[in-house]
Amino acid sequence: MRRADRLFRIVQHLRGGRLTTARALAEKLEVSERTIYRDIADLVGSGVPVEGEAGVGYVMREGFDLPPLMFTREEIVALVAGARLMQAWGGTAMAQAAEEALVKIQSVLPEDARARAQQVQVYAFQMPVLDDATRARLDVLQRAIEGTTRLDCVYRTEDGTETRRVLRPLGLWFWGKVWTLVAWCELRNDFRMFRADRIDIAQALDGFRASRGQTLRDFYARQCSAGHERPTTL
Repeated sequence: MRRADRLFRIVQHLRGGRLTTARALAEKLEVSERTIYRDIADLVGSGVPVEGEAGVGYVMREGFDLPPLMFTREEIVALVAGARLMQAWGGTAMAQAAEEALVKIQSVLPEDARARAQQVQVYAFQMPVLDDATRARLDVLQRAIEGTTRLDCVYRTEDGTETRRVLRPLGLWFWGKVWTLVAWCELRNDFRMFRADRIDIAQALDGFRASRGQTLRDFYARQCSAGHERPTTL
């Protein structure tokens, strides 16, 4: 958890006006009590009205609130709809992060904006259901993209043919029901798109640095120059 997120959650826990011990906060946030003591000291130093002491507990004086987030009506609809989409169709980590983001946003919105967020009637449903294995696979693919990590995979085409491939993952695309991975395929020595639900990941390999002509920007440029509206998926 990022330190900024941890400080935010400490403030949220203390906002109720109830005495909370460092041990309780440490257990909830999965850090040491020493870390909580440092975080409390930093909050106090930045002007947050936290009172208490080690071994007794901490409480935040009433009347303190975080500065309100200012969003337009359209921005609120987009945020809520996007988060709900990820809850329904994202990987496990994406879905959990989307749920937590909604809670954070609504907790600091002004009252009228919070009411608008609760009134957004845009939802996403799984038809067909995105299975747990595919959700977990999306998390692995996303981490590999962020970490520029090569993946040793077995890929199944539509007719059931299996091939062993080493992929350099570049990006994930969502088509409404199917996720596809854009990658540089070392077997074909070229860009390819793979359906995420047909990828069996054997193991993560070493990191890579995208060479000239093998980046996601290069992939987009090739698609545009070829006039493709939708890239071919294996």
